[in-house]
Amino acid sequence: MGKYKRVLLKFSGEALAGDKKQGFDEATCISVAEQVKRIVDEGVQVAVVIGGGNFWRGRDSETIDRFKADQIGMLATVMNCVYVSEIFRFVGMKTSIYTPYTFGDISELFTKDRAVSDLEAGKVIFLAGGTGHPYFSTDTATALRAVELNCDIILMAKNFTGEGIEGVYSADPAKDPSAIKYDTISLEEVFQKKLKVIDTSATVVCMENKMPLLIFKLNRPNGIYDNATGTCTGTIVTA
Repeated sequence: MGKYKRVLLKFSGEALAGDKKQGFDEATCISVAEQVKRIVDEGVQVAVVIGGGNFWRGRDSETIDRFKADQIGMLATVMNCVYVSEIFRFVGMKTSIYTPYTFGDISELFTKDRAVSDLEAGKVIFLAGGTGHPYFSTDTATALRAVELNCDIILMAKNFTGEGIEGVYSADPAKDPSAIKYDTISLEEVFQKKLKVIDTSATVVCMENKMPLLIFKLNRPNGIYDNATGTCTGTIVTA
């Protein structure tokens, strides 16, 4: 087993859409699932949060009330978790889906004790629906759930574009060729330098609860497996 016992794996919805940018790219999702299965088979407990940007980016809308736009976004994360959960089952894992509100037989109502029990039983748990409240992103939901579940680290799989770009940089490397990649950087530095790693509220939650992050490229071969088992290919953001 690698250095982590329990991790929270965060994907953007767009990352799972592949080159299509919307919906799902099944080959990408199966690749993700196969890597996660290797991790689980080696004893790592895995919780998953997925954004909803492959279906809906409410903050880009100029016509819909922010409250309602965020509700649509939360529903998009539920759709993503249902789909990816089934892909995980297809490759041989057991899964469960939790939401912060009742959702019929689609998901279970999140409680820490039940979620931890599932993790300890070897299930991959999907944490859908954000925080359950508008005005908070899936970054904030990720930070909160990682703290609640006593995860060792948040693994953030990003959809980086550009050859060799993966991790946190001093500037946007796609626009500034002199940008420097950080192998390690503190959350306080991220906050002070206004680097776009996670949103402000999530940064504060991680800082206050000493929750580290590892930012890496999703579509790097074996990127999920390597970073979850102790080989960092991106940037470690220390708490």
